[in-house]
Amino acid sequence: MKAKDIRSKSPKELSNTLDDLRKKLENSVVEYRTKEVKNIKQINSIKKDIARVLTVMQESKVQGETK
Repeated sequence: MKAKDIRSKSPKELSNTLDDLRKKLENSVVEYRTKEVKNIKQINSIKKDIARVLTVMQESKVQGETK
């Protein structure tokens, strides 16, 4: 997921995306612990996507406060 795509979303869409990513991360970690996961790198990419979404949410919050 690109930051450009994330910035084009509304705050409600960002919140929904964040919830979906967190559920996906939880499922991936469970699969990893039960040795069912095939791609371990997927966990790191999900974490990075979560960080991107949180960063964009924080940026929009700060910009809203300064205006």
